[in-house]
Amino acid sequence: MHFDQRTQRALREVGLETDDLRAVSEAVVEAVEADAAALEEFFAERETVYSDMEMAHSSAEYPEHAVESLDLTTHADEMRGWLRFDTWGAYVEDGRVLDDDSVELTLGPPIHDRVRFAPDRETFR
Repeated sequence: MHFDQRTQRALREVGLETDDLRAVSEAVVEAVEADAAALEEFFAERETVYSDMEMAHSSAEYPEHAVESLDLTTHADEMRGWLRFDTWGAYVEDGRVLDDDSVELTLGPPIHDRVRFAPDRETFR
């Protein structure tokens, strides 16, 4: 179970039993795994994506990126991995699929920001 002791105690105090906590914990693990698979599929299906990332070497409002791969691992409610473009990459700390066919990733060094990626620039408008 990935809930820390304080969270488990608080959830029991509001009436959840150990079996309930286990079921919720398993549901969270499954959701994180499904999101990771969907994010990897998003990047695997495309050779090029666009982002809302501010880049010093690009004058485009929504820079273009040549995709190499997204490799994610999960553990309980955590998702981590590496996003690789043609000439650079960034550590991924979390992510989610959005309703408009775009995705959002929390990128670590060197970006340190939440970045949205889309299959085309029109998605951002």
